Amino acid sequence: MALFAIALSGLWVRTAWVQLFEGDTLADRASRQGHAAEYEYGERGRILDRNGEMLATSVEAKSVCAYPYEITRPDHTAAVLAKTLKLSVAEVRKKLTSAKQFVWIKRQVTDREAVSVARAGLAGVHQLSEFSRIYPNGHLAGQVLGFVDIDGKGREGVERVFDDRLEPGKARFVVRRDRKGRRFYLDGEGREVDINGHDVKLTIDTHIQHAAEQALAKSIAKYDARAGIVLVVDVESGDILAMANQPFFNPNTVRHSSPTQRRLRAITDIYEPGSTMKPFLFAAALEEGVIEPDTLIDCENGRWKVARKVIRDTHPAKWLPANKVLRYSSNIGCAKIGTDMGADVYHSYLSKLGFGDRTGVILPGESPGILHPAAKWTSVDLAAISFGQGVGATALQLAKAFLCLANQGATKSLRLVKEPRPEHRNAAIQVFSPETAARVLSMMKDVVHEDGTGRSARIEGITMAGKTGTAQKASPDGGYGDQYLSSFVALVPADEPELLVITMIDEPQKANYGSMVAAPVCREITVRTLAYHGKLSETLHADAGETTSLVEAEAQPLDRAVDAPTDRTASGNTVPNIQGMPVRRALEMLVKMGIVPVIKGQGMTVDRQEPAPGKPWPAGQTKEGSDNVFVLWLS
Repeated sequence: MALFAIALSGLWVRTAWVQLFEGDTLADRASRQGHAAEYEYGERGRILDRNGEMLATSVEAKSVCAYPYEITRPDHTAAVLAKTLKLSVAEVRKKLTSAKQFVWIKRQVTDREAVSVARAGLAGVHQLSEFSRIYPNGHLAGQVLGFVDIDGKGREGVERVFDDRLEPGKARFVVRRDRKGRRFYLDGEGREVDINGHDVKLTIDTHIQHAAEQALAKSIAKYDARAGIVLVVDVESGDILAMANQPFFNPNTVRHSSPTQRRLRAITDIYEPGSTMKPFLFAAALEEGVIEPDTLIDCENGRWKVARKVIRDTHPAKWLPANKVLRYSSNIGCAKIGTDMGADVYHSYLSKLGFGDRTGVILPGESPGILHPAAKWTSVDLAAISFGQGVGATALQLAKAFLCLANQGATKSLRLVKEPRPEHRNAAIQVFSPETAARVLSMMKDVVHEDGTGRSARIEGITMAGKTGTAQKASPDGGYGDQYLSSFVALVPADEPELLVITMIDEPQKANYGSMVAAPVCREITVRTLAYHGKLSETLHADAGETTSLVEAEAQPLDRAVDAPTDRTASGNTVPNIQGMPVRRALEMLVKMGIVPVIKGQGMTVDRQEPAPGKPWPAGQTKEGSDNVFVLWLS
């Protein structure tokens, strides 16, 4: 009994000592062994187009990691992981035998690889959830969107500019584990309510962007060109509806891309615009009273010498009124107008239009262009700049300048982002009077609808103000080489423009005139954009001498207006029959399905279609998911 009493007393003393003197220390040690702080990361914000369609989003993906101190069979584990994840055995084994507490084996693996690793049941190998960035439309607006790195940080484009807004937050929570690391419970105390990043909405319209990229790619392939740019702008708001750049860039495969593909040429590449600059010369000269539309100018029969340089015209002429100087794009006539106006005056107008300065569209890498001070202009420089050579501009600067003409002579800011809204926009400057702007637009209308250089851009029933450009490119060795920039600018409708379309084709090989290379691209994009917005004219010319009202055609009995079978609706996954339909009705039906077709030929009736009626949608896609070309031939 004495021995038991002594033993029991000893236990009580020990218990008291542990409880009273060592309790806090032991409790802290136990907490560190059985509890751990972990973090939960949110999802990166989405990038949407103006209609809420997805341009960039994030999806959950598994990443394979390891705790080297838990690895019992490094050689076997390395061999299995290397085979499953398609990695080097030596590289994996080096990581598994590292002195680090934690190592990544491969991040953002495929679902198949994740399942295979889980089934292998390798000790010390774990999988964590991360978010992988996905661009569901492939290369659509790829350079505009940019891309993120493996850690989800924006590196170029919109992803970089709005990285702080798109970036997700993280929530801290406490986990209790047993000796094998298995989780017992989750303590959510202190977690943030919303840890996802915020969305960004662009002014880009997915359907118009697709039409622009498609038309651009076709022209570049046809003329074996080096690169190309298309801009589509809503005149009233200044919203950029499409910004297409080729070569295309797919952000999903950034590892396989080059800096050339990732470059957003519309804001980085500087070009001598050539004849597309001439409308600004005429606007400045009209504003200053240097010329009137009917002022006669001696165009020297196509050859004129300034200092030691000879200026030539493609279409030689002697005396031309000023409006025809623009219509026929006479370099000599423009050089004489610029000389009469003077360097200081013309330079001031170009500066007000934004040349030589960035447009303010919030994307990285924008160039200010090249506009030397007027004091440094020689007589040759003034003559050359008057017809668009000797000055460097980006496609975006050109768009902003034409937006001024379309906006009754007042400047307007271009906009690429709808949300978040910019804190402030630049105040408008009245560069030209509304009367001057209207006169220049009327001259540009003659370029398309009379015997001007832009005849190939005509759209029956639609008025268009346009200007072609064929600029000789500077050679790296000095002077000018044998490569050209072919361009065309369209404002639709001509009198009160609602839409601005700019096309620039860099170094076409099989032809170089803007009227041949760039104007048809503008025409196709304009037709598809107007069709998408339901703004095709009520009248389309069946031929040069006949105008037929679509309203009248649709009001006719069905057997007169439409010769095809009556079953024309889309049935399941088959292509509808729209042959024989009036153009407007066919376009309205296709646009409702999310399809903007390619129009070929002129007329008011659909003569033929591709894909043919009744066939399955290409590649097994439904009408809503198909982004294949739908072609209509008119008669």
